Amino acid sequence: MTWTSTMSSGYSSLEDDCEEYFFTARTSFFKKPSGKLADPKDAEKEKVLRTHLSSEEIRHKIELYNTATRDHFKMTLNPDGLYTGFIKVQLELRRPITVTGGVAGMQAAEAFYLPHGSVNTLHISSSNTVQQVIEALLRKFTVADNPAKFALYKRFRREDHVCVCKLSEGEHPLLLRLLAGPNLDILSFVLREQQTGEVMWDAFSIPELHNFLRILDKEEQDQVRVITARYNIYREKLEEALRVTSNPN
Repeated sequence: MTWTSTMSSGYSSLEDDCEEYFFTARTSFFKKPSGKLADPKDAEKEKVLRTHLSSEEIRHKIELYNTATRDHFKMTLNPDGLYTGFIKVQLELRRPITVTGGVAGMQAAEAFYLPHGSVNTLHISSSNTVQQVIEALLRKFTVADNPAKFALYKRFRREDHVCVCKLSEGEHPLLLRLLAGPNLDILSFVLREQQTGEVMWDAFSIPELHNFLRILDKEEQDQVRVITARYNIYREKLEEALRVTSNPN
């Protein structure tokens, strides 16, 4: 599995050096993912379909896929029956991640927010599982957090609803991409935190929790400065209005 990455639109490869990224902090620890959860029965139907695809059917679907795609991200069928291609994964992480050394300008074990909504394009094999994709993504960003904290979701439309379905660790994203075709409106992949109903603080290490507190302290100080500056402006305007009223001439 190869990987390239630029934070906004990137195509990347695991062999490439990591570029320099910029992060901003936000206090959105508890925000729930949007989208309607899909019916588990649909996932079961797709699973049955995938297990019954013959080699010839896969070849035919790859030909249709390559004809339909509007960019150079095509799929290639190998002699051993495996095939390779590209998937795009959108990052929708609500909580900070712990980044270790390896990225220019960063210290070890620092907590950062990855830019929300950024997309990475991965070149993977049909044998690569959801779990492998998650682990590779975390390695690329030198994330020290446990991969079990994250999950890969598929987003798709059903009638007028946008549905979201969590993929199991053993699913094969490239096969899902092949079945859906290249249109991202039909199917897209999203990396999110595991949905647990609430933040499981005991899943974080002590350094991670200290980093969260450091971020919150900094954001609190920034908010205090903003509110203080706004208050000073209002006070100056009020004092000026009082002076004008007291001295009409």
